[in-house]
Amino acid sequence: MEDYIEISTLNDFIFCPYSIYLHNVYKNTVEDLYYAAPQLLGKYSHHTVDEGTSVRSKGDLAGMSVFSEKYGLMGKIDIYRASGAQLIERKRHISTIYQGQIFQLWAQMLCMREMGYQVDALFFYDISTRKMKPIKTPGSTELKYFEMFLAKYRSFDPDKDFFSVNESKCLHCIYCNLCDKTAQDNVYTEGY
Repeated sequence: MEDYIEISTLNDFIFCPYSIYLHNVYKNTVEDLYYAAPQLLGKYSHHTVDEGTSVRSKGDLAGMSVFSEKYGLMGKIDIYRASGAQLIERKRHISTIYQGQIFQLWAQMLCMREMGYQVDALFFYDISTRKMKPIKTPGSTELKYFEMFLAKYRSFDPDKDFFSVNESKCLHCIYCNLCDKTAQDNVYTEGY
């Protein structure tokens, strides 16, 4: 059986492909070893969805596991609003929406559709401002680009494939202090 890609790692792969390797190395350890304040706050934001205590309308689905056999993806959605066929990804604070985050939402949509759900609209919900930010559903060109990205993700070999170490990104990587590609500490070390 082919390994499924965790939807939550798509943005991380764009940030730094090597971080996926480190994620897999450390995923069965205590999260306090490498989680920083932003990740803990983000995890807390998702807690209400995962526990089913977030505010939602009758018929909404929250924290549901999804998968796609066609794309080899698995993960969880935040909220599916059946009344408007809307898929909503909650973020604690949105200053910029990154391509990897859009890929995550597309991946959730593809999983939902393959599972038989109608998804017509995609949104990010900024918890701090309580505002919905619409995201365009992918057309055929965007889907081809997404498929090429998934192929690149699947074929990445940290021992063989070149990737550049970006020190400014390393400063914000939760694995920075554990990484063998940089001698830099991340910005979250101070005060913890």
